[in-house]
Amino acid sequence: MSCHATGAGAGATATPERWTGLPFVALVGNPNVGKSTLFNALTGAHQRVGNWPGKTVCVAQGDWRTAGGRPLRVADLPGSYSLLPDSPDEALVRDVLTAPEGERPDAVVFALDAANPARNLYLLSQILDTDIPVVVALTMTDVAARRGAPPGPEALARELALPVVRVEGRSGTGLDLLADAVCEALDAEAPRRARTSAWAVGSPVAAELAELAAAASGLTPHPARWLAAGLLCGEEPPEVPAELARRAGAAADRLAEAEAEAGEGADAGEGDIDAELLVAEARYAWAHAVIERAAPRPAGARPTLTDRVDRLLLSRGFGIPFFLAVMWGVFEATTVLAKPLQDGLGDFVSGPVSGGADRLLEALHAPGWLTGLLVDGLINGVGQLLTFVPLMIIMFLLLALLEDSGYFARAAFVADRLMRTLKLPGRAFLPLVVGFGCNVPALAGTRILNRRSHRLLVGLLIPYMSCTARLAVYVMIAGVFFGSNSGTVVFFLYVASVLLVLGMGLILRPLLFRGMKEEPLVLELPPYRLPTLRVTGAQVRQKLAAFLRTAGGIIVATAAAVWLLMAIPAAAGHGGFGKVDVEQSAFGTVTRATAPLVAPAGFGDWHATAALGTGLIAKEGVISTLAQTYSAEEDGDPQLTASLHATFEESSGGHQRAAALAFLVFILAYTPCFATLAAQRAEIGTRLTVIGFGIQLTAAWLLAVGVFQIARLVW
Repeated sequence: MSCHATGAGAGATATPERWTGLPFVALVGNPNVGKSTLFNALTGAHQRVGNWPGKTVCVAQGDWRTAGGRPLRVADLPGSYSLLPDSPDEALVRDVLTAPEGERPDAVVFALDAANPARNLYLLSQILDTDIPVVVALTMTDVAARRGAPPGPEALARELALPVVRVEGRSGTGLDLLADAVCEALDAEAPRRARTSAWAVGSPVAAELAELAAAASGLTPHPARWLAAGLLCGEEPPEVPAELARRAGAAADRLAEAEAEAGEGADAGEGDIDAELLVAEARYAWAHAVIERAAPRPAGARPTLTDRVDRLLLSRGFGIPFFLAVMWGVFEATTVLAKPLQDGLGDFVSGPVSGGADRLLEALHAPGWLTGLLVDGLINGVGQLLTFVPLMIIMFLLLALLEDSGYFARAAFVADRLMRTLKLPGRAFLPLVVGFGCNVPALAGTRILNRRSHRLLVGLLIPYMSCTARLAVYVMIAGVFFGSNSGTVVFFLYVASVLLVLGMGLILRPLLFRGMKEEPLVLELPPYRLPTLRVTGAQVRQKLAAFLRTAGGIIVATAAAVWLLMAIPAAAGHGGFGKVDVEQSAFGTVTRATAPLVAPAGFGDWHATAALGTGLIAKEGVISTLAQTYSAEEDGDPQLTASLHATFEESSGGHQRAAALAFLVFILAYTPCFATLAAQRAEIGTRLTVIGFGIQLTAAWLLAVGVFQIARLVW
C-alpha cells in the first residue's frame, strides 16, 4: 500500500483503497469486543499492519474474499469509544468516518459486544450520524448468554433498522452471513440507511439538532448530523463557517437554559447542565431503550435484586452517606479487631525476640556495634512493621470483599457527581481509590482517562490519597493518643484525604488546567455477587505480599541507614562510632536543626522531624525511625508509647493530642514517598512533579499548623 495520502482537516485522511478499485469496508467498535479476532478471520493471511497514511497510528488492513469470491478491502480501525476523540486513535477513526463524501468507507462493519451493549450502542449512535451504511456483527454472545438473556440478532435488527449478524471469529460462525449482508449493503441502488438520529427522538436536543443539521447541510463536506451533534458538544472541527459555529453556540446555550428552567437536575445546579451532557444522556437513553426492547424481561418479571439494591445505593440522597458509612465501618473494624493482635505481636518482638537476639549475640561475643545494628536497628524497626500485618490482613480482606461483591464499581458511580465538581469524569475516582492502597499503581491507573488534562490533574491529586503505608502510622499514633477513639480518628483522616483532593483540585484546576472539559460517565456496573473464598483469599495474599515485599526492603534499608547515622558522632569529643549519644550523632544534629520548622504545629521535637525525614523516602520508615530513635536513648525495655507522650507533651506546651492530630495531618498531606515522585515524573512530567512536590510540603505545613492552633483550644 502506498503511504502518500492527501487531505486536510477533519476527515482529511484520504483512503488509498480508493485507488485499488475494491470496495472499502471499515471494521469499527469499542476496544476489546473481538474486533481484531473477526478481522483475522475475515482476511486470513491477506493482511498487513502499518501506519495509516499521514498518521502515526498503526492500522491492520487486508483483503476479504467472500464466499461468493468477491474481493473487499477491509481496515481494522483502532478501538474507540466515541467520535469525539480524546486520543490519536480515536481521532483517526473520526477522520476516516467523517471524511468528505466520496472518501468515506463504502460500508462499516460494527462489532457490537452483546455482553456490554449499552456502551457499544453509544458509539453506534454516533456512527449512524455519518450516513455510512452499517452492518452489525454481534460478538461475545456466549459471554452475554452466561449473564442472562442477551439481545438476539433479529430483535436488534428490528430495533436498529440495520442488518445484524451473530458472528464467532474464532470458529468462523456467521462469516458467510456477514459477507452476504455487507455485499447487499454495497449493492443496494439506494443504500440502506439506518434510522439516523433515532437516538435524539424525544430528547430535548432533537429540535436544535435537526435545525442545526439542516443549516450545516451543504456548507461543509462532512456529514451534517455528525457535525451538528459535534458542534452542540463544543467540538470545533476545522472548515466550519463562523456563522454555523455561532448558531451552534447559541443552540447549546438555549438547551442549557431550558433544561435549568425545567428544573431537571435542579439540585445539581445550573452550572452542571450543558448541551454535551444532554446529548450524551440522549444517546444512552436510546441505547438502553433499544436493549430493553430487543431483550425484554419476561412478562411479569420483577426487578432483579441488583436493580432493587442499586435503586437505593445509587440514589442521590442515600448513595454518598452509605459509602461513607461503609468506609467508616471498614476502618473501625480494622482498628478494633487488629489491636489485640498488634499488642501481642509487639510484646513478642520487643520481649522474647529482641531479648533472645541480644543474649545470642552476647554469647557469640559480637561487637557492640553489630548488636546495636541488629537489635536496635533491624529487629526493632522491622518488628514494628510486622505488628501491622494483622491490621493489613483485615483491611485488605474487607476491601477485597467490597470489590468482589461489585460495590466498588457503584462507589465510582456515586462519586461521579463529586468528581464533576472538579470537571473530572466519574472514572477518575477509580485510580484515586487505588491510591488508598498505593499511590504508585494509582498513578499508572490515570491512563484509563481519555483526556490528557484529566490525567495530569488526577496525577497531581493522587499523592493526597491516603495509602496503606500511611495507615500504619495513623493507627499507631491514633492508638497512642486517642485510645478507643482511634478508629474514628483514622476514618476522619480518610475523609480529610478526600476533602483534600477536592480542595486541591478546585485550586489547581483553574490555575493549571483552564478550559478543561468534562466528559460523560461511561461505566459498566457488574451484578452483585457473593465473594468467593478463593478469589478473595488470593487478593489478600497478593496485596499483603506486595506490601511486605516493598515495605520490608525499605524498612531494612532505612533502619540500617538511620542506625548508621545515629552511630556517627557529629563532632569530635562526642564519643566514638556506635558509642555516641544519639542527640549528638549526625542524625540527631541534623534533625534537631529542622525541628524548629514544625514547632508552630506543636511537634517541634527532633524525634518527630527525624521520622518525617525518613517518611519522605517511604512512610513505612516513620514508625521504625520513631522506634529506633527512642530505643537508642533508653536503657532497658524501651517504652515507645510513654516516650511519645512525653515528647509531644513538651513540644506542644501541654496540648499533646492537638500536636498528635497535627502530626497525622502532616503525614496525610506531604509527599508519600520517593517511588511516588518517580511514578509522577513518568506520568505527568518533571515540571508538574516539581510543582506538586512544593505544593505538598507547603500544604502539609499550613494544614498542620492550622490544625494544631485550632485543636489546642479544645485539647
